[in-house]
Amino acid sequence: MKLEAVVLENAFVRLEPFRPEMETEVRATLDCDPASWDVMVAAAYGPHSAGWWSAAMMAMAGGTRITWAVRRKSDGALVGTTSLYEIRPEHRRCEIGSTFYRPEARGGAINPACKRLLLGHAFDARAVRVEIITDALNPGSQAAIRKLGARDEGVLRKHKITWTGRVRDTAQFAILDEDWPGVRAQLDARLAQFGQRD
Repeated sequence: MKLEAVVLENAFVRLEPFRPEMETEVRATLDCDPASWDVMVAAAYGPHSAGWWSAAMMAMAGGTRITWAVRRKSDGALVGTTSLYEIRPEHRRCEIGSTFYRPEARGGAINPACKRLLLGHAFDARAVRVEIITDALNPGSQAAIRKLGARDEGVLRKHKITWTGRVRDTAQFAILDEDWPGVRAQLDARLAQFGQRD
């Protein structure tokens, strides 16, 4: 498995791998909705943005993470970020996460469009497993992950400590290579419905 930091694009979004010259635009995009950051492991708004950006760039340089800026195709606006991380080529697995969308980009085609691209990128690179995890206290996120077709794998107790110091239980989900054809078909059908309405 070899994952590349390349542009990924479909009818709804263009995912652009982080580059140093994007820092100002990305940080401005993420500087909103502080309450949403409270459930994240790391914060990227306001005073937290410089450290978050540096950590993302270091992880990209180390090959353990690829972070993309999410650009909405309809108007060219940058509306969030998402990543493939915990990249483990020796086990042909990775995670999708560190995802944040501006409030106006939530609830429509953006998230399923991003997940379709990221999952396709991982499985095209011969991944056998893609994990998606979220805070056990975030039922909305868990519902969205289930809607993608990922399977519940339980709760990891005291799995992470968030930037606020809260010890977090993590709900874990995964999509395996044999699951991917069905998940892909479901995502494609879902995105086609958005296209018919637009």
